[in-house]
Amino acid sequence: MAQETLTIALSKGRIFKETLPLLKAAGIEPVDDPETSRKLILDTTRDDVKIVIIRATDVPTYVQYGAADLGVTGKDVLMEHGGEGLYELLDLHIAMCKLMVAGFADKPLPTGTIHVATKFVNCARQYFSSQGRQVEIIKLYGSMELAPIVGLADCIVDVVDTGSTLKANGLVPLEHMFDVSSRMVVNKASMKTRNVAIKAMLKQIESAVKQK
Repeated sequence: MAQETLTIALSKGRIFKETLPLLKAAGIEPVDDPETSRKLILDTTRDDVKIVIIRATDVPTYVQYGAADLGVTGKDVLMEHGGEGLYELLDLHIAMCKLMVAGFADKPLPTGTIHVATKFVNCARQYFSSQGRQVEIIKLYGSMELAPIVGLADCIVDVVDTGSTLKANGLVPLEHMFDVSSRMVVNKASMKTRNVAIKAMLKQIESAVKQK
């Protein structure tokens, strides 16, 4: 990939769709549709910009190590990653949701050790530790709602949008940890070497965010 090319890491789905109008404001539109194309590196309408399609949870890692100059990912993912090697420069105010503790409405959490099922291990540990509560974290990658139902955990920590999945499984939000929105992150080295190009792009995207 040419040295002068800026690479933006995105993931398929809601974040990608809601990021497209913002990128368009900077003259960046993918030539191929990522939903139908098998390509993982997409050309754009700007010769100096390419888009790489990866898992949302991998975006901070790609940006941290310079495999991508910029990326868009949720605040939840950034908090879990820790933010090493990158700058979080812009809140895009898209893909809004909440990271929450959820469980049964009629079953209070234990006063002793709380068994928590989640893929947000670091976020959960930091949250409960800040309150002086003891937890045992059970890492899961999917179907979080099942854990309390079968007795694997007392509660879960997960992203909640409408809450319909919780409700369908007899669970309710118990504690609001923090609000989540998607952020534009930039590799620290790229910010130094490609400062002018990156700042110009961010300015155009920020303007589009304010006009939403």
